[in-house]
Amino acid sequence: MNEFLLELFSEEIPARFQRKAANDLKKSVTQALMDAGLMFETAAAFVTPRRLTLVINGLPDSSPDISEEKKGPRVGAPEQALQGFLRGAGLNSIEEATIKSDPKKGEFYVAIIEKKGLATTKILSDILPKIITGFSWAKSMRWGDGKLSWVRPLRSIVATFSDEEKSEIVDFEIDGIKSSNISFGHRFLSPDSFMVKRFDDYSSSLEKAKVILDIDRRMGIIKNDANQLAFAQGLKIIEDERLLEEVAGLVEYPVVMMGSFDKSFLEIPKEAIIATIKANQKCFCVEDENGDLANKFIITSNMIADDGGMTIIAGNERVIAARLSDALFFYENDLKIPLEQRLPKLSEMVFHAKLGTQEERVERIVELAGKIAPLVGADVGFATRAAKLAKADLVTEMVNEFASLQGLMGRYYALAQGEDAKVANAIEKHYKPVGSSDIVPSEPVAIALALADKLDLLNCFWAIDEKPTGSRDPFALRRAALGVIRILVENKLNFELEVEPDLLKFFHERLKGLLREKGARHDLVDAVISEKSNDMLEITLRVEALSNLLEKEVGENLLAGYRRAVNILVAEEKKDNVKYLGDVDGELFALEPEKNLGKAIAKISQEVEMNIAKDNFDGAIQSLANLHKPVDVFFEDVMVNDDDEAIRINRLNLLSSLRDVMHLVADFSKVEG
Repeated sequence: MNEFLLELFSEEIPARFQRKAANDLKKSVTQALMDAGLMFETAAAFVTPRRLTLVINGLPDSSPDISEEKKGPRVGAPEQALQGFLRGAGLNSIEEATIKSDPKKGEFYVAIIEKKGLATTKILSDILPKIITGFSWAKSMRWGDGKLSWVRPLRSIVATFSDEEKSEIVDFEIDGIKSSNISFGHRFLSPDSFMVKRFDDYSSSLEKAKVILDIDRRMGIIKNDANQLAFAQGLKIIEDERLLEEVAGLVEYPVVMMGSFDKSFLEIPKEAIIATIKANQKCFCVEDENGDLANKFIITSNMIADDGGMTIIAGNERVIAARLSDALFFYENDLKIPLEQRLPKLSEMVFHAKLGTQEERVERIVELAGKIAPLVGADVGFATRAAKLAKADLVTEMVNEFASLQGLMGRYYALAQGEDAKVANAIEKHYKPVGSSDIVPSEPVAIALALADKLDLLNCFWAIDEKPTGSRDPFALRRAALGVIRILVENKLNFELEVEPDLLKFFHERLKGLLREKGARHDLVDAVISEKSNDMLEITLRVEALSNLLEKEVGENLLAGYRRAVNILVAEEKKDNVKYLGDVDGELFALEPEKNLGKAIAKISQEVEMNIAKDNFDGAIQSLANLHKPVDVFFEDVMVNDDDEAIRINRLNLLSSLRDVMHLVADFSKVEG
């Protein structure tokens, strides 16, 4: 089995770029190979701080031979046309072409061009320089006199093509770096070079040279060793997957150790300690069985130290002690000034050039929170007080140092100065939810403030026409809209969004995506949402109820009856050039099935309207389901297009009333299947 191995060896790649870079390299190379006609069995990419590695198995020795037909001019065409055809096809004379016949166009020349396949190594030599020089990094650099732009200086390239018996170098050169079969081990623990043939010997040589190639394996080692160290002292790691990925991207050979800091620092809020240790030293914090923060932390080193790690631990402890001293100083200073006294500083903080300062934004949020509070069952006084103080922590020293603590530090400071717990909780939660997995505020005051904050953001940016475009969303407006939707839906709040039509459409798109992620059919979502649908919970409940109906046989039968009715209506309205509006005359019912359907529609229409008024969409759907039998009997026993024109029109109006009552719940014409 042929195997291609590529290693791009460089200075340290930033951890945040590594996994994407490995995936991008794999995608670029495999796509280029397929474009060249080369199929393969498997491909895998790996990354460490100093190398991107790709291995592709099952490649053929060469691309397949190709036979192509090139159509030429008609037989008897001018000599100039014939000579142009010969040059383009690579033929020496017209006798080398064949003649084909077309019933309409007559006889014409065709050149059969045979293209021999290229050696796989030749194809790789051609495509790799293009891929490497054109590789896209979020940030890149140039060094020396070279033209290559790479995330960090590229030092060497391994490129081998091997089978079970032999291995050859895929030959190319970029900026003076010539491909080879030589790689290098760990920068400090085993820096010597070694020769590479195939992936198996490459990865085993790296292991011996203290390099663990697979980032997921490094993550597993760090997590397992950290958990064991913590467990031995009756503690547990505070898990942080993003930090774990970052730390695994900083080391090629992880060695886990435990350090400690003075217990006096535990008077700093837990989250601030974690942020300090994480930001400055990329270390994990630990807690006891009660969830209280312990004065220990986990270090991940890239070294096997001669002294058992004592020097490394001591160095980390010194840095963390200094940073925690700073954090304690910030915290104690912040506590000296009440949040309300910080508000004037917000007038010096620009929110947006077209939207004024943070102080002006706070004034808008206070007003909006006061209007929203009674609609969500919140105390207006608490909601407006929380809104007034919500942004005050932006001018504290702690938040200036750690922006991720905004809101959270506001809660600590609010409680310390005697604010009501509802106010403090709202200050912390008003930014939430930040992501799809984040919690949503559930206490009424927090809900009111969170909605006010997000709706102000959206309304203001729509007012100045700063809307998200494509993948660009610098002000996180998509996240704000999703936050509003999740708050309303997960708290089961009926809340009519009073926003401009274009912004309402933006909410609809976000809700559609959210519902589809949860498994809702796109056609059912479209059937429920109209241009004026402004209650996110109502839309969600309607989709759920409609989905439940159509999963059952009764729903399928009702949908079939609806479609039959609408098809007849559409055809007759087009023929008659009128709209049948459902004005049914009971005196014109000639047959029992149409009388029964008329009675059922009248009764069920009332039931549906009553259930919708109570937001009982399951009840409304259940009432609709009761229509399927009278509808089925009607179509079995009644001819709509009766010879009596008055009876015909009355029956068409009956079908129109059936359509109308079903549209009270959803536009069934948009339902597929």
